[in-house]
Amino acid sequence: MTALRPHAEDLYAEELAALRAADDRPKPPGWQLSPWAVVTYLLGGQLDNGFEIEPKYIGQRRLIEIAVATLATDRALLLLGVPGTAKSWVSEHLAAAISGHTNLLVQGTAGTAEDSLRYSWNYARLLAEGPSLAALVPSPLYRGMQDGQLVRIEELTRIPSDVQDTLLTMLSEKVLPIPELSTEIQATQGFNIIATANDRDRGVNELSSALRRRFNAVVLPLPASLDEEVRIVQTRVEKQGRSLQLPAEAPALAQIQRLVTVFRELRQGRTDNGKTKLKSPSGTLSTGEAISVMNAGQALAAYFGDGTLRAADLAAGLTGAVIKDPAPDRVVWLEYLETVVKEREGWQDLYRACREVVE
Repeated sequence: MTALRPHAEDLYAEELAALRAADDRPKPPGWQLSPWAVVTYLLGGQLDNGFEIEPKYIGQRRLIEIAVATLATDRALLLLGVPGTAKSWVSEHLAAAISGHTNLLVQGTAGTAEDSLRYSWNYARLLAEGPSLAALVPSPLYRGMQDGQLVRIEELTRIPSDVQDTLLTMLSEKVLPIPELSTEIQATQGFNIIATANDRDRGVNELSSALRRRFNAVVLPLPASLDEEVRIVQTRVEKQGRSLQLPAEAPALAQIQRLVTVFRELRQGRTDNGKTKLKSPSGTLSTGEAISVMNAGQALAAYFGDGTLRAADLAAGLTGAVIKDPAPDRVVWLEYLETVVKEREGWQDLYRACREVVE
């Protein structure tokens, strides 16, 4: 069976192999690639032998350079941003390029326990044999420290504060104490942590000051221009469409431009020409959501249409993305449809389709 979503190191194995073969620059201890090669892998480029590396992240080069340089030091990396700004995507690809795999992952939730960050026990073996390393079940952080690998922590600020502080000794002293066995695990070269956090969530500022000092924060912004955001959506949608084997044509650029324009205008609270002020809905309307809306529209066109994505295929997903809080967001969306979409040349089909959905 084919994996629905292959790991980055599998999906881009050819690119990673080409970079390793061409990479003659200095590598930090425990790294598979040099910092230059890691940045090239994320941002794309052409190698000296003509091999093309596909961009994984479209945005400011300096932000990626800072993130990579941070991981080469003794400070951990915290990727911040609103939902849909590719924090997890960048985290995964950094791990794939630096450590060669992405399987050391802790998913942060309100229920994440200290055991998830340290270790737990095989209780059957513990009762039969007593405390021992053989009875210990290592966490991803334990294995990352032991093997000199990057560990990813998703949604760090969703983890309770007292559990977050479990990281302090690992990040400052580079050790994981095991008091039950009167021993410790010392981190080996190559170990570091990449954490992500949503800066719109309540709790992002609740990291203790001691823990914040041990992270270098890099904020991943929303795309700066319409063209940049359209390019991101187009690239990701085409790749995901092939992965899902949707029997549909690639979405027309004009449809992507319209969707991204709606998202950007409602996010910014004004039309692109700056002439009309708008109310913004409660949702984030991120690039990630635009990709999801376009994928849903493509699936509708493929399975319930003729394979060509049209305004009617986008309308339901677009309306659902805008109207998160039914009462106020519906007012915002209707006002935008009447004052902007209805009056915009060539957008009448989108206006009619969205009005049918919202009514």
